[in-house]
Amino acid sequence: MAVVRWEPLRELSTLQHEMNRLFGSFFDAPASSGATVGATRQWVPAMDLVETPEHYVLRADLPGLTREDVKIELEENVLTVSGERRSADQFSGDGFHRIERAVGTFARSLTLPTGVEAERIEATFANGVLEVRIPKPEQRKPRRVEIGLGDAPATVEGTESTPAIEPEPAGIAG
Repeated sequence: MAVVRWEPLRELSTLQHEMNRLFGSFFDAPASSGATVGATRQWVPAMDLVETPEHYVLRADLPGLTREDVKIELEENVLTVSGERRSADQFSGDGFHRIERAVGTFARSLTLPTGVEAERIEATFANGVLEVRIPKPEQRKPRRVEIGLGDAPATVEGTESTPAIEPEPAGIAG
């Protein structure tokens, strides 16, 4: 009989993989499957966030929605895009085979850097794609503070300063 070394980390990795597979298949099950009849799947639209030199650009795929179905809010540096996709077809009784398109409400939030001006944010909606342009806040430039000698005050760069005091030559103590 061969001796096999037990590696607990490998066992944990296998367990984690199996749990992810279990929960992934549970939450991704179509609404029309046997045990979940009548349940609806959560719809999470795909979004991209791209950084350009002047803006952050958020693009969201929202097929089948109009601009009236979407709401954009900014509160305390948190931008939230929310909305609702309704089912176009109302089925009464049996006769459909498979429903995979998710419907319902969604909300996606992301935290923006401090200093973003809400009134400068622009949004457009065309062909089912929402594009939100968020101007980058101006970066504060550091100010250099000079250190004064003795009784001479410290100066801030860009203001008048007093002439520097020259140190006395060092003597040899004897």
